[in-house]
Amino acid sequence: MAFFAWLDDDSDITAILFHNPRRFNPLNKATQNILRGPSELSVAEREFLAAYVSGINACSFCFGAHRAVAEVYGVDEVMLTQAVDDLQTANVDPKMRPILTLAHKLTTTPSQMTRADIDAITDAGWREETAHDAVVITALFNYYNRLLDGHGIKGNADKAARSARFLPRFGYRIPWFVRWLERWRNRSAGR
Repeated sequence: MAFFAWLDDDSDITAILFHNPRRFNPLNKATQNILRGPSELSVAEREFLAAYVSGINACSFCFGAHRAVAEVYGVDEVMLTQAVDDLQTANVDPKMRPILTLAHKLTTTPSQMTRADIDAITDAGWREETAHDAVVITALFNYYNRLLDGHGIKGNADKAARSARFLPRFGYRIPWFVRWLERWRNRSAGR
């Protein structure tokens, strides 16, 4: 159940973003750049990381949405779930393991981060900029997870399916017709 009068059980992240577009438009642009801009990490790897962080945080909306999007890009759902449940025994790409280890540490014990966490990523063959990307994606999804959970937005199969249809096609830019539809919906509901 959503925690604010202007939200309902079918609300998703767009309801929050459209509630105050001036506040959130810069965040939308940054998210597009972070998850779809240039990076040594593929889109699949970035979506995997977004889902992984969201799974650690038990954010049902973000985990469901980004797991579904990651699957569109070829990520194995079982392997992703195994990684969230127990990274040490999960059958993940050895090159991704230090990135996921960093994400777990930054999510659960951020004050314990050290240079060794970055070095583990570069030692696995990634550039230092990729370690920076991993930190940024992890921080971004810790923010988004708290934003959604703090508003009482929960995930479900329909919301995840919408994300899997929308995000691969449009990325994190919100098309004009979606903004228009949300304004119309809010006006019709008297919000």
